[in-house]
Amino acid sequence: MIASMTGIVKRFRQHTALDHLSLTINSGETLGLLGPNGAGKTTAIRVLTGLTGADAGEVELFGHDMRGNSSAIKRRIGIVPQDLALYETLPARDNLNYFGRLYGITGAKLKNRVGEVLDVLGLSDVAGKAPKKFSGGMKRRLNIGCAIIHKPELLILDEPTVGIDPQSRNHILSFVENMNRQGTTVLYTSHYMEEVERVCSRVLIMDAGRVIANGSVGELTRAALSEETVVLEVRDPAPALSDGMNKVQGVLRCEADGRTLTVTSAAGSQNLPHILEHAAPNVILSVSAHRPTLEDAFLALTGKKLRDGSDNE
Repeated sequence: MIASMTGIVKRFRQHTALDHLSLTINSGETLGLLGPNGAGKTTAIRVLTGLTGADAGEVELFGHDMRGNSSAIKRRIGIVPQDLALYETLPARDNLNYFGRLYGITGAKLKNRVGEVLDVLGLSDVAGKAPKKFSGGMKRRLNIGCAIIHKPELLILDEPTVGIDPQSRNHILSFVENMNRQGTTVLYTSHYMEEVERVCSRVLIMDAGRVIANGSVGELTRAALSEETVVLEVRDPAPALSDGMNKVQGVLRCEADGRTLTVTSAAGSQNLPHILEHAAPNVILSVSAHRPTLEDAFLALTGKKLRDGSDNE
């Protein structure tokens, strides 16, 4: 275990942002942290990293209490905040040099590391240009570079792909996956479910300052949702087809509307081959299957959709 938060309470006047929050981050994992706006995600990150003090509870990082020797602990963390933390008029290379020196890296070691980071983030060709001339995606990549210049053991990315083009988003996701394969533990927040499904080995869902669900994507969808659906269009929608479909193992109900059959099964039934086999004599014109997704689970657990935008926590 790299980090833990136990019974954390954080209030802002009359608003309780974190309500006895407890969570752990395991070594070597990519942990997704999800929640609707105002759930407390950004506040949790600020408390975890010592940027904001808690009113109650304990925070431990790398086996040490954050209340003691926090400067040494913070040097082992890299943080990519929602808002860009760059010097817009300094060339990209100088931004990296500046943040590297803040972490105590100097001389040839710093020069080599800056070159590595520019290369891995695809910014070598613009190393001498100022970020104010960059696209949004290039700025986001440089922002990540400033957070990893010191090779952190724990990398925290808070909405790192907001407002960027698909190519830059894919570049960042591939980078996160590669960092994790090389041993870096990652805490990742995003409003894009497909990103979390792609890069995260475990997911925490927060709401109202508490963790309300914890597990892999598969575990969360199975726990939150009990049904999955297959929609068939057939050439001959005979009544016997619908009646027989209800007898297929795992099928909860079959509803007919003209040529369209909507077959609802218990989640995890894995009975699609049997459904298709039963319908085949009637000539299948089209098939679409909907299995529970992380977004479905999120909506079922919180009653809210995950929205773009800042949390304002």
